[in-house]
Amino acid sequence: MLPLVDNHLFLKAMMLGVSDEVYLIDASTMQLVNVSESVLNNSGADLEIFKQQSLDSLLGVSQQKLREHTDRIGNQAHFIEMSLDQAPIITESGHFQLRVIHMRADEKEYILVIKNDLLSKDKMLQALSESESRFQAIVSNTPGLVLQFQADSNDDIRFVYLSEGSKALLGQDPDELKQSPQLFYSMMNARDRASLRTGLRSSSAHLSMLDWEGRMWIDGWQDTKWINLRATPRKLNNDVIQWDGIMLNITQSKKEKLEIEKSRRDLAELTEHINKIKEQERTKIAREIHDDLGGNLTAIKMGLSSITSLLGTDQNALREHTQHLEAIVDKTFETVHRISGNLRPNILDLGIVDAIEWQTKEFTKQLDIPCRFACNQAEIPITTDQAMALFRICQEAMSNIAKYAKATQVSVDLNASANEVVMTISDNGIGIGPDDKLKANSFGLRGMNERAVALHGSFKISKPADKHGTVITVKLPI
Repeated sequence: MLPLVDNHLFLKAMMLGVSDEVYLIDASTMQLVNVSESVLNNSGADLEIFKQQSLDSLLGVSQQKLREHTDRIGNQAHFIEMSLDQAPIITESGHFQLRVIHMRADEKEYILVIKNDLLSKDKMLQALSESESRFQAIVSNTPGLVLQFQADSNDDIRFVYLSEGSKALLGQDPDELKQSPQLFYSMMNARDRASLRTGLRSSSAHLSMLDWEGRMWIDGWQDTKWINLRATPRKLNNDVIQWDGIMLNITQSKKEKLEIEKSRRDLAELTEHINKIKEQERTKIAREIHDDLGGNLTAIKMGLSSITSLLGTDQNALREHTQHLEAIVDKTFETVHRISGNLRPNILDLGIVDAIEWQTKEFTKQLDIPCRFACNQAEIPITTDQAMALFRICQEAMSNIAKYAKATQVSVDLNASANEVVMTISDNGIGIGPDDKLKANSFGLRGMNERAVALHGSFKISKPADKHGTVITVKLPI
C-alpha cells in the first residue's frame, strides 16, 4: 500500500522541481492532472492545452512504458521516502532525463514525472569549470598573492583563501598561514602592524577599500620586503566582513620612491646653501661698491667743488664743465646706491614689513601702476633667511608682472599667524597659463618655488575668483 501524500507535500514537490518541468499524472487513467509553473512558463501554453496532448508527445514515453515502469518500482519509489534526485530514471533521450515517483494523495494514486534538462546542466557545469580554469590561470599569473580573509574583534586576520604566490612573496606555504595566521603579523614591525589594524577597523566600519603598505621580515631569506595589501570588503549573509584582495611586493618601487624623496631633500638643502652663498657674495660686493666706489666718488665730487671755487668769474666755460661733471658724479652716486641696494637691500634691516612696503611703493613709482600693500602686523619676527626669501620672491614676482602681466592693479598682502607667515601677490593681468609654468626657461618661477621649499615652505600659483590675473601665495613656517 502506497503511503498517503497530502497536498502540502505535493506543493513542496512542485517547488523542489521549480527549475525542472514537473508533470502530475493520474495513475489509474494515465491522464495528465497538473504541471509545474516551469512547464507553463517554458511553453507559454495553459494547462488545458497540455491535457489534450498525449504522454508520448509531452514526455517522449508511451502510457504503456510509463505504467510498466511504475509497476516495476512499486512501493520502493514512493514520494515520502525518496527525494527527487533519488527517483528512478525511466529514460534518457536527447537532452532530457525523466525521473518518476509513485505516490498517493487524497486516496488516489499518482505518478510524478520530473523532466531534467541535461543540456542546461551540462552547460552550467561546463561554464563553472571554465570559470574556475580562468580564475586559476589569472591567479597563477598574477605577480603577487591573491587572498581572502576575515578579521575578528581584535583585528586579527583569519585567512579564507591564499594562492600559491604566498610562498614566493612571504616565504610561507598557504596552508601554514591558514593554520597559523599569527605568523603574518609576526613578520611585521610594530608600527606597520598597528597601521594595518587601524586600516582594518576603518575599512570594516565604512566598507571602504583597504590600502596598506608595510615592511615584512622574511626570515627564510633574511630580508625585509615592502608589501602593499589592497582588498575590498563585503558583508556576508552572516554579517561577517570578508576582504578579497591582492598582496604585492613593492620593495623596488618603494626604494626608488625613497631615493627620489632623499634626492629632493638634498636638492632643497643644496638650493638653500647656494642661495645663502649667493646672498653673502652679493652683500660682499655691495659693501665693496658702497665703500670703494662711494668713497672715490665722494673724493671726486669734493675735488670738483674745490676746483669750481677757484675758478674766476671770467671762466664760465670751465665752471659749466665742472658743474656738468658734478651732475655726472651725482647720477653715479644714485646708480651705485641702486646697484648696492639690489645686491643687498639695506631696507631689510628695518624689517620685512617695511621692506615689502618699500618695494610696492618703488613699483608704483617706476611703472605708474597702483600697488596696494596690507599687513596684519606692524612687525613680523622672522629669520634673516626667511626675510631675504620673501623679499626676493616679491622682487621676482613684481618683475614678472611688469614684463608680462599687462596688469593695471597689483596687491601685496603679508599676514602672520602663530605658526606661519603668508605673502600673497595678486594682479588683474592676463594671467599665467598651465603651459607657461612648464616652459624650459621659466627659471624665475622655479627660483621662487625653490626658495620657499628650501625653507620648508610652499609656493603656489593660482587664478583669482574672478578668473582674471594671477595669484602667487608663499607660506613659510615660523
